[in-house]
Amino acid sequence: MALQCGIVGLPNVGKSTLFNCLSNAKAQAANFPFCTIEPNVGVITVPDERLAVLEGLVKPERVVPTTVEIVDIAGLVKGASKGEGLGNKFLANIRETNAIIHVLRCFDDDNVIHVDGSVNPIRDKEIIDTELQLKDLESVETKIKRVEKMAKTGNDKEAKKAYDVLVNVKNLLEQGKSARSANLNENDMQYIADCHLLTVKPVLYVCNVDEASVKTGNKYVDQVKEAVKDENAEVLIITAAMEAEIASLETFEERQMFLAEMGLSEPGVNHLIKAAYRILNLQTYFTAGVKEVRAWTIEKGMTAPQAAGVIHTDFEKGFIRAEVIKYEDFVRLGSEAACKEAGKMGVEGKEYVVNDGDLMHFRFNV
Repeated sequence: MALQCGIVGLPNVGKSTLFNCLSNAKAQAANFPFCTIEPNVGVITVPDERLAVLEGLVKPERVVPTTVEIVDIAGLVKGASKGEGLGNKFLANIRETNAIIHVLRCFDDDNVIHVDGSVNPIRDKEIIDTELQLKDLESVETKIKRVEKMAKTGNDKEAKKAYDVLVNVKNLLEQGKSARSANLNENDMQYIADCHLLTVKPVLYVCNVDEASVKTGNKYVDQVKEAVKDENAEVLIITAAMEAEIASLETFEERQMFLAEMGLSEPGVNHLIKAAYRILNLQTYFTAGVKEVRAWTIEKGMTAPQAAGVIHTDFEKGFIRAEVIKYEDFVRLGSEAACKEAGKMGVEGKEYVVNDGDLMHFRFNV
């Protein structure tokens, strides 16, 4: 599933450093590939400890992890919504992504010049938010003009609903709030879908801190958490400079020693990739056999036939049933045969909603 997270941020906040670190994330658990589709798009392996466990039990010929696409989006300046700098290209690139990773500088360092002369992550956040909100306001106002007349005649109920949702979003944007703050339900979202709003996308705020603050955060991180508390957004703490140092180490053992010295269990980029996966509303199911153990990416809420279709469209068209083993049962009992014998293999039909970590085998006929 080619869903993308776009990394955004002002100049010198650590955005590109993080993207470059992600390109080395392949080496954190195993030699899985990172590849560049375009100069600023990377396909990055999602770290999943469960794959290593399954590999140990099944001993397959190969292991295939799941991936997520990360886009390093060109820097932004004030006035982007009006075409300043790379404005239109920047906004178009964000529009093409499914979620946003917003990197904020949360460290003091006189050797790293801030584009606005001082460290203030809330101001930085508001610069980018304002540009996105202004562009969204333009899109919403354009649609309001289209539906307003139909809504006010009272004869078109759908137009009235669309108008109400649009006005609600417009009011929030005019208050300097993002569209995601409206907490729109699935039905409401259909009325703004064709507006392709930028601020309705889920967001992960990445606080780039100094080494001393990587485990506990600092005053800047506290400010960010307070500022975004109503946005239903995740906040992640990371040290880009340290991640670059970890990425530069040549062997897995060297990286593990470095992490141990810092009192960390895994690199921050691992947490970042997993968080990106979460905000895209994705989850994983597995197929496991002697030829291959593979992780498959699906959207949360997908049914068994839809999940089968991720492997091949014929699997969905000709779906008969799915044989499902819970990951915990497979690990506890050690094999598919043992799970069958213990009655831990479920036979599920078309209505079954797949859970994260399910081991699945599909029966189909085309």
